[in-house]
Amino acid sequence: MDVVSDAISAVRTGRPSSNRLRVGGSWCTRLAPYEGAGFHVVLAGGCWLVPETGGEPVTLGAGDVVLLPHGAGHVLADSPGDTARAVPFEEMRRPDGGGDGREVELLCGKYRLDRSRTHPLMAELPEVVHLPNRVGRHPELRSAVDLLANELDERRPGSCLALPSLLDLLLIYMVRAWMSEAETGSWPSVLSDPVTTAALRALHSDPAAPWTNDRLAAAAGVSRATLARRFTALVGRAPMAYLTWWRLTLAATRLRDTDDSLATVAREAGYGSPYALSHAFSREFGVTPGKYRVGAGSS
Repeated sequence: MDVVSDAISAVRTGRPSSNRLRVGGSWCTRLAPYEGAGFHVVLAGGCWLVPETGGEPVTLGAGDVVLLPHGAGHVLADSPGDTARAVPFEEMRRPDGGGDGREVELLCGKYRLDRSRTHPLMAELPEVVHLPNRVGRHPELRSAVDLLANELDERRPGSCLALPSLLDLLLIYMVRAWMSEAETGSWPSVLSDPVTTAALRALHSDPAAPWTNDRLAAAAGVSRATLARRFTALVGRAPMAYLTWWRLTLAATRLRDTDDSLATVAREAGYGSPYALSHAFSREFGVTPGKYRVGAGSS
């Protein structure tokens, strides 16, 4: 696995959900804060997104994609003016247009995320990631949007499987697109540095291996001192500290998503015994693996 795939997989739970919204005329709707991530794809027309966190209103045009990775509450409307008129999204009437040439069609949805183990790459995404539809930019994302638009007819054979899969693909492409354009955040720099990238790929490919600083430096093709300096400066943790955190994150994911025994979870996370895993896990998460599994199952 690569870092971006792992960062997304660590927090993703369940399947994404989506609703098609077609409105016209004067309209305004509020989407409440959400524990996961929200997204919108403008299929036709245009509208405004007004963050409730105090950010500037964002104008959205046909083909634009917007990701709200931290589930921030926001308003969608025909204009950025009086948002006090907004009605809850769940109560929004969805007429087939307003008859005034201002019809807007959107795909609005949510990804379920478990934020207890958010990878720092996902944590540093801004509140609103706006990816405008520009010729020649992010062709993969544009292709995913086109495919989504074609799969929204639930009468098409296989659409119930195709749509969630395309939405998962959309999330990957949105994160990729942000990384290629980001002017802030450390992780785009982390993954553009060949030494740090090589070390991270090695750790993520085989986290249970008996890694040492010397072995990891050899995998990255540099000296131990060079690896330690560059990795720590960019990632914010020393290589072995990052490995420990990532192993425990993987263990937590398996505890949440599988019925594997604690011995199996420990072995696959790189711990020699259930006791060793339990000790490290309790220190990191403040709860034993067993209690964590019970809590994850009831959430």
